[in-house]
Amino acid sequence: MTKIMASTVLPAVRETITLRTADGLNLVGELARPVDVPPVATLVCLHPLPTAGGMMDSHVLRKASYRLPALADLAVLRFNTRGTASDHGTSDGQFGEGETERHDLAAAIDYGAAAGLPRLWLLGWSFGTELALKWGNLPEIEGAILLSPALHRAADADLDGWAASGRPLLVLVPEFDDYLRPDEARARFARVPQAEIVVGERARHLWVGEPYVRIVLNEIVRHLNPAAWPLPTEWKD
Repeated sequence: MTKIMASTVLPAVRETITLRTADGLNLVGELARPVDVPPVATLVCLHPLPTAGGMMDSHVLRKASYRLPALADLAVLRFNTRGTASDHGTSDGQFGEGETERHDLAAAIDYGAAAGLPRLWLLGWSFGTELALKWGNLPEIEGAILLSPALHRAADADLDGWAASGRPLLVLVPEFDDYLRPDEARARFARVPQAEIVVGERARHLWVGEPYVRIVLNEIVRHLNPAAWPLPTEWKD
């Protein structure tokens, strides 16, 4: 047995993909799937603010792709939004302040649907939660997981749209977040009856540290594939 650590990469079928947006941009991405079985659900990952270093390889999203196909039979689709660079490459275009990125999210959803990926869930982190709330309330989407939502760009009208849809929202709020702490998060999301607030005790906005990463990944799996929850801390070689 091998202990699962921050740098552990577990088996998966990994494919470099290109997403084509409706306004003509090519976006760099990767799809990771379980090796021997079809996925039971799919995460479409939306990274933190690119002007502050956010990208598809931001650590929580990277670790989701490294672990969840093997541990929980999930497919994980990550991509760089327009103008964003990472080790995987640079996507076309320029940062659109969360507005033109609506086309990027649409391209990822279209790709997932065309590829026959099951049960599409959005996983937004910080800036990515804004994209999920503003542009991800769509029939193709089963629900959304919001990691460190700031609610800077998303408005009450967006929350009301999610409330009306009935789609589940899982809201993971760090106890010591830089922007939206638990009490304020409960107040803001009270207008979405189906929103579940989970507080990451002692966590901060970036969820740095393996104990905090495990909180996030376990909450994802608890909702998308409860049979695989809780996640193991060791991998059988």
